Amino acid sequence: MSEKIQKVLARVGLGSRRAMEDLILEGRVSVNGHVAKLGDRITEKDQLRVDGRPVKFTSAEESRRRVILYYKPEGEVCTRTDPEGRPTVFDRLPKLKNERWVAIGRLDLNSQGLLLFTTDGDFANCLMHPSAEVEREYAVRVHGEVTERMLESLTTGIQLMDGQAKFDEIIDAGGEGTNHWYHVVLREGRKREVRRMWESQGVQVSRLIRVRYGTVHLPRNLKAGRWVELEKETIDEIARESGAGLKKRTGLYGRSKMRADRSNEKQTKRGGYLRRRHY
Repeated sequence: MSEKIQKVLARVGLGSRRAMEDLILEGRVSVNGHVAKLGDRITEKDQLRVDGRPVKFTSAEESRRRVILYYKPEGEVCTRTDPEGRPTVFDRLPKLKNERWVAIGRLDLNSQGLLLFTTDGDFANCLMHPSAEVEREYAVRVHGEVTERMLESLTTGIQLMDGQAKFDEIIDAGGEGTNHWYHVVLREGRKREVRRMWESQGVQVSRLIRVRYGTVHLPRNLKAGRWVELEKETIDEIARESGAGLKKRTGLYGRSKMRADRSNEKQTKRGGYLRRRHY
């Protein structure tokens, strides 16, 4: 079956469908040696290139949807390569053949916590789209005096440089002195939004940890820099919550699952990655 080019490019993780439409309009995409036009469709037999570089892809029916949960430590950047030579979140992920991991959202350099990665770029874009309204929960340590009036402002809405912002919920998590912990929930992921919201009230965020994305929680026994692969049931639950379609080829199964289980068992014995489990 044929598919629209922008859908294929989004699925392999090159960007959102809208961004891929822009690539096509700019004349940077070709099929079988000819410049592609918006609306063109392709099959697996066609040769697809972006900026002259070949793009490997499979049909939507044959492509797999895998998701892993990674505990990002502070000091890692959410890019595939960094001109400054800093470690990236992709460095520790399991290697793939003819596929690539696509990050579902980002965390800034000084933040840590839950990051999801998938092999289905279309799925990633659906989860990140504002219309999905997927909840993100963060544990935040705030330095400075926080008043009830400030908390009310943060939940009713404040004006940032890039628009209105608010927390759906703020939970007091305790603390001593001028350092206090809160859990905050919001439904969007603008750049440094949580930090900027607290800073608008004249206080500083000294530590920021993402502990939940949608229905997926950061496991208490997962150490920073480690990952686990999610099972089909958990992935399908995420898809239903965000409005993404379910997919038959979800998670690992059969011989691939057996090989991954054996590999993870060996890593665990050496103090490496934890085995996958349900959340």
